[in-house]
Formats: sequence, C-alpha cells, structure tokens
Amino acid sequence: MPVLPIPMIIALLLAGFLIHRLVARETHATVLFLIAACAVQSAIIALVQHYGFAGLRPLQPVMATLIPPIAWFAFARVSGGDRKWRRLAWHGLGPVLALVLLSTSPALLDVLIPLSFAGYGAAMLLRLGQGADSLLHSRLQSGAMPLLAWRIIAIALIASAACDVLIAYNLAMGNTGALFWLPSLVSSLSLLSLGVLGLSHAAESQRDDAAGDDALSQADLERDQIIVARLDYYVQTHKPFTDPDLTLARLARKLIVPAKQLSAAINRVKGENVSRYINRQRIEEACRMLLEGRTVTSAMLDSGFNTKSNFNREFLRVKGASPSRWLQDQKPTAGAGKADTERLFSITS
Repeated sequence: MPVLPIPMIIALLLAGFLIHRLVARETHATVLFLIAACAVQSAIIALVQHYGFAGLRPLQPVMATLIPPIAWFAFARVSGGDRKWRRLAWHGLGPVLALVLLSTSPALLDVLIPLSFAGYGAAMLLRLGQGADSLLHSRLQSGAMPLLAWRIIAIALIASAACDVLIAYNLAMGNTGALFWLPSLVSSLSLLSLGVLGLSHAAESQRDDAAGDDALSQADLERDQIIVARLDYYVQTHKPFTDPDLTLARLARKLIVPAKQLSAAINRVKGENVSRYINRQRIEEACRMLLEGRTVTSAMLDSGFNTKSNFNREFLRVKGASPSRWLQDQKPTAGAGKADTERLFSITS
C-alpha cells in the first residue's frame, strides 16, 4: 500500500485549505498567496526528494525566499506598515538574489534562505514588542489573540531558519543520516504558521484604507483627558463596540484622532489598552441586556462579540464571574433592593 510522504500530505492539506478560503471569499489575497506558496513549496520538496523530479530542484530555493516576504505583507496589512510601493519593492530583493546565486554561487543559498526567514521573523517580533495596539487593523474583540497568533508565526519563521542551518551543518559534517526527520519538521512548522494565520480570524485584518499614518506625539495629560472624554461620549451615544469588526484605526477615524495618539491616551488615562477598553464596554452592554431578560447568546451577539470563548473570557475578566453566575448574583441584590423600598414606603406612610 503506497504511503504519501509528509511534504506531499502537507501540500494537499494546504491546497484543500486554500480552495476552502477561496470559496468562502473571506481571506485577503496576501494570506491566500502565503498558503499557495507554502503548498507549492511542500509539493516541490516531495517531488524532488521522494519522487526523483530533479529538474524541479532549482525552484526550491527561489520559492523559499518568496515565503517570508509574503508573510510580511500579510503582517503589514494588519499592523499598518509598509504600504508604500517604494518600500515594498525592497522585499523582492531576496528572490532576485536567489535567482542570481542559483547560477553563480549556489552554496550561498544556504546563507541567504535562513537569513531571510530569521530576518523577517525577528522584524515581526520587534514590531510586536509594542503590544496589542501595534496591530492597528485587528479586530478589537479578539483581545490578545492577534498578538499571540502573529508571535507564533514569527517564531515559526525563525525556527524554520534554525532547521535550515542545522541541515546545512549536518551536510557539511557528512551526517546525512541525521537529516531524515528535519525536512518534515520544517514543513510542519510552515503548516503550523499557516494554521494559526488562516484558521484564526484574530490574525486577519479589517483594513480602513483611509486611516491616518500620524506619528505618536508628546501629548500632555490634559489633551489625553479631552480625547478620552470625547471617546467616552462617542462610545455611549453611538455604541460602535456593537460592531464585531471594529478596529483601532476605524475608531480613531470616527473621532478624527491619530490611531497612535488615541491608543496612548487610553493607556495613560484608563490604564488599559484599546482592546480591553472596548471589550469592557461590550461587557457592560451585555450585562444591561441580561438584566432586561435577554438570553446569554443574544446579549453576546448584540454587544459586539461573535465567539463565545472571547465573550466568556472577557466577562470573567471584567466581572470576575461567568455570565450565568453573575446573573444569579444579581437576583438577591435586586430582591433585597425591592424589599428595602417596600419597608421604607411602609415607614414613611
């Protein structure tokens, strides 16, 4: 009975996942290109190493140098960076250099490819060091999940680079037997990164292309308080948090305030990031609905959450209990308040 090699299984899984996302029409082109590139790369590895298609071997390093820039484009879309074409052109340097080295100095490809993966992974981690608010176009209801998802993707890129270095070292030392499991590990890491990116809506973006690019300025406390006061008023009157796709960039545009300035003001005045602030408003709205007799599911959806896990996690953070437990705790309080009112009425009359 024939058994498919691991890279071919991964290629088929990615191809199926790509078709699913294409049919759903809910994934940005950068993510689709990343899935397609990894599927093609996995297929090439299988065809070259397991089926003897040596003619496809030159495509391997070129495809490898395409994956990190495509991953960066998907990341840049959600983080709000690298939107100018002159900057984007620099990302084509790796694949072009790979083509040149392929015909001049193939041995240097073992240096170029790990550097590319490690460099892009490190750049992602560096930008993510700013915290959850560095992802300007991620859904605010997702909380810390976008940050975690992109950190896993960045670490997967760096781990892939480490595996490439280990493969090159073992080949140089003549230890070819130790390489049996490493190609499968590299492919599995690529699949892991794609799984996090593609399956988690937290890692995707809701771009508002008209959003501003203003840099963070040195604002004093008075200006921050004015911004937050405007925010509180807008939130209470318009309830933008009921939109599950609300982003920091979109909220900032409604207030006509630079996104980074709004984020900084909330951090300094409220002592929490934008995501937690918005989710707190959603939980308060959900509590009001629950007290009106709405079901937990209805309150969850109408307050701006679209997943039960996010709702339960944020409810526990804000109220210190689950929705059902919190609602039970309110009933004795409500009953006691009613009894006190009746007793006061009887005394005064």
